Amino acid sequence: MISAKCYAAHNQDAALELYSFERKDPGDYDVLIDIIYCGICHADVHQSKNEYGNTKYPLVPGHEIIGRIRSIGEKVSKFKEDELVGVGYFILSCGHCPSCITQEQQFCDNGITPTQNGKLSDGTVTKGGYSDCIVVNENYVLSVPEILNHPGAAPLLCAGITTYSSLKYNKVGKGHKIAILGLGGLGHMAVKFAASFSAEVTVLSSSAAKEDDAQRLGAHHFVNTSDKERFALLANHFDFIVDTVSAKHDYNTYLNLLKKDGTMILLGLPPEPSTLHAHALTGKRRKVTGSFIGGIEETQEMLYYCAKHKITADVELIRPDEINEAFERMLKGDVKYRFAIDMQKL
Repeated sequence: MISAKCYAAHNQDAALELYSFERKDPGDYDVLIDIIYCGICHADVHQSKNEYGNTKYPLVPGHEIIGRIRSIGEKVSKFKEDELVGVGYFILSCGHCPSCITQEQQFCDNGITPTQNGKLSDGTVTKGGYSDCIVVNENYVLSVPEILNHPGAAPLLCAGITTYSSLKYNKVGKGHKIAILGLGGLGHMAVKFAASFSAEVTVLSSSAAKEDDAQRLGAHHFVNTSDKERFALLANHFDFIVDTVSAKHDYNTYLNLLKKDGTMILLGLPPEPSTLHAHALTGKRRKVTGSFIGGIEETQEMLYYCAKHKITADVELIRPDEINEAFERMLKGDVKYRFAIDMQKL
């Protein structure tokens, strides 16, 4: 077994604290990764507080992992020692259902095994990237181009692939008018990708203070949703709306901004059910769809795309002992636009 250090939550009311545990030795097809950076996702906060109702303690969060391979199993063929690699939201899937066969493992019919808080066949609970190392099957490890800013690459493994996959699947590109609702961890990546795909990008936000950032990130327009007159002028305007908001809000208000045959893409996960009025869809043949991270092949494609186009997340680098403070700041929206933990300082 391999001794590991981490930050873990021990119950829903406790702050994360330094903790030690053991990881299994690499099997024939596994790689042992020394974690360098790990991004912080809102899901980490919710799961630490058991807001999804299924947290298994002690919880070691973290699924936006950048690291270097320390050692490899005897039959590993895809990677070598010291290679820069990444691990995202999941570390296993069934491998034989239709979704897995078509390299969309995120939709595995038998359920993926999340990098954190998942259960393996032997009953072991997976422990994520707020730790100094991790052992993963080579088929769920990603090659990370060295040219990418390493801390900024970490959120690509979740926020990045979530936005990239949704835009690619819906064929967003040149000639399309797209609105990004919300300029946070997901939203700022959606702006970068949509602009790089040559779409005309508008950021919709209730915070006027984010206008300069929206333009810096690549948006062509910014609309403060509190400006009712300007908002009203956007009726029937967009081909796509990417909704990244995870707080309760009215979908119908924004559906009316779509053209005929327009599509709203849901990425945010509000905690409460939302009402959807049928007439907001039927009158213009509008569509509502959702999207969820991406498969291993597509995530690898995204990393190469990001290297070519010099795209990474905007991150604030923190020490491991600042994780609890970062959680509190995330809940207040006080981050531009993602935290990355320097795990080398653990």
